[in-house]
Amino acid sequence: MTADNSVTPARWLAQQIETGDPDMLRSMVKTMAETLMSAEADSLCGAGYGERSSERTNSRNGYRNREWDTRTGTIDLAIPKLRTGSYYPDWLLERRRRAEQALISVVATSYLLGVSTRRVDKLVEQLGIKHISKSQVSQMAKTLDEQVEAFRTRALDAGPYTFVWIDALTQKVRESGRTINVHCLLATGVNANGQREVLGLDVTSAEDGAGWLAFLRALVARGLSGVQLVVSDAHRGLVEAIGASLPGAAWQRCRTHYLRNLLTTVPKSAQPWVATLVRTIFDQPTTDAVRTQHAWVIDALEAKYPAACEHLDAAREDLLAFATFPRETWRQIWSNNPQERLNKEIRRRTDVVGIFPDRAAIIRLVGAVLAEQTDEWTEARRYMGLDILAKARVRLITGDTPAHNPLPQTLTA
Repeated sequence: MTADNSVTPARWLAQQIETGDPDMLRSMVKTMAETLMSAEADSLCGAGYGERSSERTNSRNGYRNREWDTRTGTIDLAIPKLRTGSYYPDWLLERRRRAEQALISVVATSYLLGVSTRRVDKLVEQLGIKHISKSQVSQMAKTLDEQVEAFRTRALDAGPYTFVWIDALTQKVRESGRTINVHCLLATGVNANGQREVLGLDVTSAEDGAGWLAFLRALVARGLSGVQLVVSDAHRGLVEAIGASLPGAAWQRCRTHYLRNLLTTVPKSAQPWVATLVRTIFDQPTTDAVRTQHAWVIDALEAKYPAACEHLDAAREDLLAFATFPRETWRQIWSNNPQERLNKEIRRRTDVVGIFPDRAAIIRLVGAVLAEQTDEWTEARRYMGLDILAKARVRLITGDTPAHNPLPQTLTA
């Protein structure tokens, strides 16, 4: 008589609903994984579980338990055992998402180097993981470092990269027995296929002109080309480095960073009103309307907030560079700024760690997050249409480059 250990999906789901399983997702993951392992073990045996067959070469010999750390928590798996030889599902228990591997590696490294146990336990609990062995950490860190380094040094051959966003994030790291701030330099662009792509990552001690220049020149050496517009904050060293490394590109001051600076010139009670007023500049339908609205906002602020009025007037050309590009690109430049969203995702991951044990740990975690995000962008729909990108690139061919926002090119190596 042949034993039948199979359960149809409909029957299994009905059982879960009837019993009121408090953690159905975890149970579903467990059932799916064990079903796949059982099928693979049957294949190695040459016959199904309990099946009499002349083609059988091995047989099952019970199960051994193994904890599996997943995003739904730690699952107790029943791994099939064989009477002859052994069976281990490498495809299931060794592979993890890169960013999750990085976070586990950072946690364990932090613990070994003296980071607060309470903080480490809190991080592990958020991951839903009960235990991390030293051997797991060593192997994962080695694999991740190779993957992240390959991602950071890959050729940028999907250009031209018409639009580029550049920013820096501050992270805390332990060096020479003290905690210091370092800067993660990031660049994101839109490639020739209209997809977003993380272009580069580096960690420097200071956010100065020399650091930015080296970072941008490394991107150019890897293949960055065809840049029409660079969006960044107004850090002088960065702006000069853009002018020196990407001649011919227009520079646009990031409105998110600018608005934060502008609002410091008005009372807190007036900040929501002033912010709403300034945002109307970027919502206009034409280039002329953008400039007209900018002048109108300055007039509206002049009576009550002269400091804000002066601040906005001085930043006119820095803020309005985008208006020389096709109207269809404005929404992507502002409404869906990829750099700001990416920064939030990086912060979400790194804030849990707090203080990194070394710079390699920062690159490991942030690099893994960036590689994962680039993969997701590649699979998603186009960020900008090819026709829109073609219109933007016409500016370079026809020489229709705005003379009102020249980039300085005074920075030397």
